[in-house]
Amino acid sequence: MGLVLSGISVSRGVAIGKAHLLQHDFPEVGEYTVPKPLLTEEITRFRLAVKKARQQLKAIRQRIPAHTPADIADFIDAHLLMLGDAALAEVPVAIIKERRCNAEWALKLQRDALVGVFEEMDDPYLRTRQDDVNHVVNRILRNLLYQGGHPKEAEPQLKGRLAIAEDISPAEMLMMHYQGVAAIASQYGGANSHTAILARSLGVPAVVGVPRLLDYIRHGEALVIDGRQGVVLAGPDPAELEYFRRRQREERRHLTALRKIRELPAVSRDGHAVQLLANVEIPEDIPATRRAAAAGIGLYRTEMLFINRDQPPDEEEQYRVYRKIVRAMKGRPVTIRTLDLGADKTPGLAERRPAAANNPAMGLRAIRCCLREPELFCAQIRAILRASALGPVRMMIPMLSTVQELQQVLRLVEEEKQHLRRRRQRFDENLPVGGMIEVPAAAVAAPAFARRLDFLSIGTNDLIQYTLAVDRLDEQVNYLYDPLHPAILKLIQLVIGAGRRAGIPVAMCGEMAGDTRYTRLLLGMGLREFSMYPATLLEVKRIVIDAEIGRLSRTVKRILRAESREEILTLVEKLNHLE
Repeated sequence: MGLVLSGISVSRGVAIGKAHLLQHDFPEVGEYTVPKPLLTEEITRFRLAVKKARQQLKAIRQRIPAHTPADIADFIDAHLLMLGDAALAEVPVAIIKERRCNAEWALKLQRDALVGVFEEMDDPYLRTRQDDVNHVVNRILRNLLYQGGHPKEAEPQLKGRLAIAEDISPAEMLMMHYQGVAAIASQYGGANSHTAILARSLGVPAVVGVPRLLDYIRHGEALVIDGRQGVVLAGPDPAELEYFRRRQREERRHLTALRKIRELPAVSRDGHAVQLLANVEIPEDIPATRRAAAAGIGLYRTEMLFINRDQPPDEEEQYRVYRKIVRAMKGRPVTIRTLDLGADKTPGLAERRPAAANNPAMGLRAIRCCLREPELFCAQIRAILRASALGPVRMMIPMLSTVQELQQVLRLVEEEKQHLRRRRQRFDENLPVGGMIEVPAAAVAAPAFARRLDFLSIGTNDLIQYTLAVDRLDEQVNYLYDPLHPAILKLIQLVIGAGRRAGIPVAMCGEMAGDTRYTRLLLGMGLREFSMYPATLLEVKRIVIDAEIGRLSRTVKRILRAESREEILTLVEKLNHLE
């Protein structure tokens, strides 16, 4: 019998193969003196390694799936910015000249100096930024060690392999996916980390948080990763291998069955119609929404138009992109969310933006930033309005917290309608305007928002973080990130109820909407519009079609009265097994 190691299940699926251990330690480097006539060549070596690192990261950046969280792109963008910073791009050159040392040693000296600065900082968050320095330096260093004239690093053969690591960054996850890795397991990490979310969206089986994983797994040994059960099995015997191969066959049959319900309407057994929509970021993601037969787009994130550039897109550029998406959806509704970026990363506003906030999540971001920069915001409003002449479009406002903010937004929308009328440009006079409920204050005040808006959409990722004061990416506290916390369920119920009483639809577009553990619960609570990554849509549809929502509602009433997590978990488990 093989060795069974348990961790956190983050992405379903079974993979069988050989272990590939990822090494994150810095390669061994030595110091040697470079003859003066060869210093120019040594500096060229260093700059070529930096250039190659930049090319590698840009290649990863371009391969990011459209539906992945924007924070993952930000992570890679931050590393690209570091590669252009003088601290890493120029200071090592000065060290090479001054000490007449090899490029590897100069880079190591500068890395040690930078990490020392971070370690002296009082802010725990800033201290952890040394990880970014290490990641970028490691990439440059490996390019130096394995470039022409030095030992050639073999390209890792990851196709069909099971990657094992202490931790895995989103960039590494992307690179391994395109190299054909079959599954991943890590010693650290949480269910809501960027890497976990990315693994789910890519469909890569994954288990994280496996204690002492690297102590037990040897490179190249036979391995099984069971993403559904959160299990890593080392050295499986023939009977265990047969069991997991059978599980793989069952999984393939399951996927085949899901494809058969693709064109069926999302209607429960007892006749309740449910809208299943897709979250997308760029036009290239539209084919995935078609493959899943999504009823429309429930969340189009516009941030990708704005990031990684010096100036924001103007009205015409935005309009062309929105037009392309609306036409590609061929009459299916498109919900366009206005810009959700913080002041510290809004392009083209450097000369006007304030100093970086101590806590960006609670600072000048999303609608707060847009109202501070009306010229930027109004150009987007006009572009969305113009796109609404081409098909069913809804405008969604993120991060609302007060009715006063909403009134400002609605006033600007009316002013831009007048602007377009004067220009004799067509738009939908009755364009629906909705708001995202992702701040506890907005959830509590949902009835006031519902009276003024055409629809609401619950953003569970931020709503849970803000309500529980838990950063879901902070491994010290992310165990407290709990979608089933009684307070979260009460806030969701409050928003759904406010929409029902106002006679407007309520959607959900956070991670919770595409998590099948919560589908029956949300149906029983009255949610009838789900927006999610296309990869999870058919799985949710299967549950909807099989559900008797009337029966679910009775159990959900007990769940909403429960006060302990244990009681809620027991009742949700019972709910998920109702036939």
